[in-house]
Amino acid sequence: MQATAFTFDPDTRAGSVLLDDGTPVPFDAAAFDAGGLRLLRPGQRVRIRTEGTGEARRVVFVTLQTFPDPAEA
Repeated sequence: MQATAFTFDPDTRAGSVLLDDGTPVPFDAAAFDAGGLRLLRPGQRVRIRTEGTGEARRVVFVTLQTFPDPAEA
């Protein structure tokens, strides 16, 4: 799934992305670390994996759109 980076705090390595319909979905440091990134800027296009639905939906993997998702290999 693809999204756009919306917020990112380099100190906590947490933030949020916007889905293509404009829905914000949070991610934590574990999701950021899983993607192998060092920095994320708002507006960057990203590849994500989510778990849950509705209010419980959260990002569990985030990386740049051009990087592979190991789960899809």
